[in-house]
Amino acid sequence: MTRPPEMVARIERLKGGYEGCFGCGAENPIGLGLADFTPTDDGRVQATFRPRPDHRGFDGVLHGGIVAAALDETLAWTAMLHEEVLVLTAKLELKYRRPAPMDEVLSLEGTLLERRGSRLVMSARMTSSEGVVAEAHGLFLVARDVTTGAGA
Repeated sequence: MTRPPEMVARIERLKGGYEGCFGCGAENPIGLGLADFTPTDDGRVQATFRPRPDHRGFDGVLHGGIVAAALDETLAWTAMLHEEVLVLTAKLELKYRRPAPMDEVLSLEGTLLERRGSRLVMSARMTSSEGVVAEAHGLFLVARDVTTGAGA
């Protein structure tokens, strides 16, 4: 999916100052390297994730904590790209459906379900070629509005 130039500029503005982020930071050598978050017109955000050998749990399977971190990052980007706010995770529930393979690109998708003031309810999922790997449902709190810089 090709992002229009204005979306690329918006994403770069949002990432400014977070180069060391474990989830999306380009300058974090041990991070996940998630970088291709793209919003859709229906309130979702999509991205891909290619696991590295150091993300392994046991042979051939992605560590469950890395799955959780990737889903949490997807939810944060869902809030950033659709609501233009930085959020803090207040509650995150996970359901693991099947082992996540190490040898393929995994798909991530986040959805904003509801916003009430500074509270956002969102869901996300990670899928492989075999189907849904894990699902997340969470409550997030607005930390800062990225358009105004104002805190919640």
